[in-house]
Amino acid sequence: MKDIAIIGAGHIGGAAAALLADTGDYRVTVIDRSADQLAELPADARVEHLVLDVTDVKALTGALSGRFAVLSAAPYHLTFFVAQAAKAAGCHYLDLTEDVATTRKVKALAQGAQTAFIPQCGLAPGFISIVAADLIRGFDTLHDVRLRVGALPKYPSNALNYNLTWSTDGVINEYCEPCEAIVDGLPRQSRALEECEAFSLDGVTYEAFNTSGGLGTLCETLAGKVRNLNYRTIRYPGHAAIMKALLNDLRLRDRRDLLKDILENAVPATMQDVVIVFVTVSGLKGGHLVQETYAHKIYAQHIGGRLLSAIQITTAASLCAVLDLLAQGQLPAGGFVRQEEIALADFLGNRFGRVYAASDAEPRDAARPQLVESAA
Repeated sequence: MKDIAIIGAGHIGGAAAALLADTGDYRVTVIDRSADQLAELPADARVEHLVLDVTDVKALTGALSGRFAVLSAAPYHLTFFVAQAAKAAGCHYLDLTEDVATTRKVKALAQGAQTAFIPQCGLAPGFISIVAADLIRGFDTLHDVRLRVGALPKYPSNALNYNLTWSTDGVINEYCEPCEAIVDGLPRQSRALEECEAFSLDGVTYEAFNTSGGLGTLCETLAGKVRNLNYRTIRYPGHAAIMKALLNDLRLRDRRDLLKDILENAVPATMQDVVIVFVTVSGLKGGHLVQETYAHKIYAQHIGGRLLSAIQITTAASLCAVLDLLAQGQLPAGGFVRQEEIALADFLGNRFGRVYAASDAEPRDAARPQLVESAA
């Protein structure tokens, strides 16, 4: 059994702990500074709990010593503390961060490391880059690469057309920080929530707009190789306009703690969600201009006897799949590892990654997931 630490006892950390423990191949310890948060995790004798403040790098280093890997499911502003402790402890490091600045610091920290540093192991950034890299490999010349991802409530019922399905800190961060892109062959930064577009999928209308971090390291990887590259978050129509009013007109981008408090006390969470992954690549193949598209939907379902939301499934399973591939020797064991270095076939063939390969048809009784006996 490989000894694993997971930082963060929230929805994603808890789901990842359960998925790994179910295999019998990993000994899992969940670390969080809040004993109350740890106590809210489903009872599981196979998962140990440790109360520890991760900003105490010395104490965290001691807790990580001798472990195979640490998986950070903590808020983005705590990520680098975990990375520092991982390097000091000599264990592999994986995270879920969408924060561009943090990933750059992790990359610098990984130079010369004897263990692997693999950031951005979630849905977007993460799986979306693996899909894009797979589509890109078939092209002789790249023109446009467009990545679109959304974690949406199935039954929106408020003006935002949104429910909290993921980290509130993460959502606010991606709505506020600069967005990387390549435009006409040149790297560019643009503002979040801008360049809003409309499109339809399976008869449903959506909007998509710039958000930060979703491209991971693709801008660097594809520099000089693509004409246009961008990432946009998918929402139902009208969401971007309201968020722009909150962040810009009411200046809540400068008071993120207040915005977080407002959202968490006014916008309910839901387990009835759907994740949409939509990637389009165009360019030349054999002298012909062609386009290839990957489109997939993942719904909330029961896995291992537990009801997991779609965003829990996709994010936690992606993190666990990358860990599994690392443990099986299918990824580099030292230095900085990009998501686009992971083969899509290896990912989808993995016992965790296969949740992405399942049919995108909505599970029976998905409108009332608490009644589903088994949809795994």
